[in-house]
Amino acid sequence: MKPKTVISLGIMAIALAVLSYFVGQWSYSWLPPQASAESILVDKLFSTLVAIGTFILLGVTGVITFSILFHRAGRYDTSDGPPIEGNTTVEIVWTVIPFLTVIYLAYFSYQTYQAMNIQAPGHMHGAIDPVEKMADTSATTPMTNIEVEGKQWAWTFRYPEKNVTSTELHLPVDQRAHFVLRSPDVIHGFYIPAFRVKQDIIPFEDTDFEFTPIREGKYRLRDSMFSGTYFAAMQADVVVESQEEFQDWLNNAARQTPTPAPNQAASEYARRQQKDEQFGWKTVPPAPAPMVNFHS
Repeated sequence: MKPKTVISLGIMAIALAVLSYFVGQWSYSWLPPQASAESILVDKLFSTLVAIGTFILLGVTGVITFSILFHRAGRYDTSDGPPIEGNTTVEIVWTVIPFLTVIYLAYFSYQTYQAMNIQAPGHMHGAIDPVEKMADTSATTPMTNIEVEGKQWAWTFRYPEKNVTSTELHLPVDQRAHFVLRSPDVIHGFYIPAFRVKQDIIPFEDTDFEFTPIREGKYRLRDSMFSGTYFAAMQADVVVESQEEFQDWLNNAARQTPTPAPNQAASEYARRQQKDEQFGWKTVPPAPAPMVNFHS
């Protein structure tokens, strides 16, 4: 290969790498706000995948486009192109580069997974902070313990410290939260997009889960699994607030007498039962509305 060609390819590769890097940085804006320490790690991995994917996509399509425009065979030329079989240099390049790319992505993903401290269901987690800047915080502040029940179709959160139950999840900012997830019926998915965390809940088993909220605000918890007819209504607000506001809310909720919480699935099912029209399908009746100290 001529030196001029090598230099031209090198310049194009550098330009493509720079463009891919900026697309990877741009990908941060495609996602919800980073509201947990884990979201910083996940977004960094996502940005890297987008940058590498952009480089491959533009590189391949660029070569194909260039070949079509400038190296087309003549109208009546039916001869074969120059053979590349036996070109050791080319075979080494297209074998080594993808291999190293896959190894790097596997290592990067594993390091991210380890830093998030996600373990198999049933195992207790240590208070390892996923982000360096949170390490001191998690080591010096207590952990928020919350029991979560997901059932068809409502979320209930219980704070054992005060024996408080709620349909709204409250968390103190910059404090690692430990959850014990339970389900009395089917598989549910504990998923908060702004936190980039998701954990399946296995029926009749306790599943431990942890993350660290780092940004105050109100977010949305969704059921990521199709858990039945009204699963789309299985959502709850997640409120991240200061330690003082969290304690005030907890103390105020502890003084309230438990009452049935509004439940969208139960309301829709009741309206369905009142109609004269006979539907052609059967459905599972929603569980009774949870009795909680606090509901939104």
